[in-house]
Amino acid sequence: MTLSREPLVSVLTPVYNGEAYLAECIESVLAQTYSNWEYTIVNNCSKDGTLKVAQRYAQSDKRIRVCDNDVFLDIASNHNKAFRSISASSKYCKVVSADDWLFPECIMRMVEVAEANPSVGLVGAYQLSGGGPDGRNWRVRWTALPYPSTVISGREICRAQLLGAPYVFGTPTSLLYRSDLVRAHESFYPNKTTEADTSACYVCLRDADFGFVHQVLSYERIHTAQLSEWCRDVNTYTSSRLSDVMVYGPWFLTKAEVQARTKEILGRYYEFLGISAVEFRDKEFWAYHKKRLAECGHPLSRLRLAKAVFAKLLDLLLNPKRTAEEALRRSGLSS
Repeated sequence: MTLSREPLVSVLTPVYNGEAYLAECIESVLAQTYSNWEYTIVNNCSKDGTLKVAQRYAQSDKRIRVCDNDVFLDIASNHNKAFRSISASSKYCKVVSADDWLFPECIMRMVEVAEANPSVGLVGAYQLSGGGPDGRNWRVRWTALPYPSTVISGREICRAQLLGAPYVFGTPTSLLYRSDLVRAHESFYPNKTTEADTSACYVCLRDADFGFVHQVLSYERIHTAQLSEWCRDVNTYTSSRLSDVMVYGPWFLTKAEVQARTKEILGRYYEFLGISAVEFRDKEFWAYHKKRLAECGHPLSRLRLAKAVFAKLLDLLLNPKRTAEEALRRSGLSS
């Protein structure tokens, strides 16, 4: 594509306290082989030098602008504010989280798939993930789709995801959205959960297809301060899967499939809660899960929780070797 024929891409970085990584993120956008982009950085009342970093780059490149929030917003609301900032003339929208970056061909390759296939509403790609505390946790993610599948039916991939197939929607940094789908909703992220980006995929793919580039196009930085560390510790994912099945399942699944999948997820949810009770998780943990279960229309059942705790205790008694190995693993003493 020549510059005169490249459709405009709105690039977005909603950020809070991202000073440590933001410059690398911005540099990765500047290094794109694709030229026709605008870039909006939404600073969410950061307390570090985030705003200064963003403003420095905006002063040197007119395609970059900085939006500085007057009041602090929750994560989903800050993303939605960023989504509302995209140009009316942009055809595609690309998020890059402040602690991530894009490889040089990212936007070009994604736009090529979308332009060649007008039915596509989202484009995903492989993503390199790593850089944790030990510096060894490197892997390529979102590899479940068989090569060379470039366009997949939106309805079929949503069915597969809701029924528990390997996750392929990736992260906001690994996706390209069609801008008309973003502009179609006042709040592109349809809820306040930490997995609202997945929910948005179901909304987009109700009437569009999923495109995919079998190439590593972005990098997800793993570090202890990132939100996903808290999500993994608390396990926000199970409640979001339950919510998505209940809200979006009727769009893509039969009534019997929704009921069966809901039962399956609740079963796994209580297994997890039973383990958590044995581990004496704190009040904040239990307040979160009580709230989420209630929001999903399935208030916490003390009887069901008690059964899950009993099952876990019985398993610990009957499998002492595994119990000891698990204790060592959690203490960090195992090799």
